[in-house]
Amino acid sequence: MTIKNSNSGSTQLSQILAEMNKEGSFPIAIITDQHGFPIASAADPDQDPDTQSAVVALVQKTANQASNQLGMAQTDEISLYDTAGRRLVCRPFSTNNHHLILAVVVPNKQQTYRRLTNKAVSTIKQQWKL
Repeated sequence: MTIKNSNSGSTQLSQILAEMNKEGSFPIAIITDQHGFPIASAADPDQDPDTQSAVVALVQKTANQASNQLGMAQTDEISLYDTAGRRLVCRPFSTNNHHLILAVVVPNKQQTYRRLTNKAVSTIKQQWKL
């Protein structure tokens, strides 16, 4: 698994993602800002964090438009499924007035992920305060 850092402050965030990926057998996880710019990632060698961050930006834009048009509150989670059962899960969250998105690929539909993503978001929020 490779850990990619977009800036020097993202090493700890990448380590959090790598640990989550290991525990959940996730092939890739990425943290982006609200516009889809990558902040930190951890990925198997055959995964492309740049492509995933671009997809996350598109998903976030679509979700925001739908929420605004429907008058919904902030999105808790956005999931995309493919016909093979793979799932892209995007978890928007805020910390220190920064709006971020944790995105992770879950390899099969029977696999649980919520506990691990909750743990990662909590840990990221704690690290961001330091």
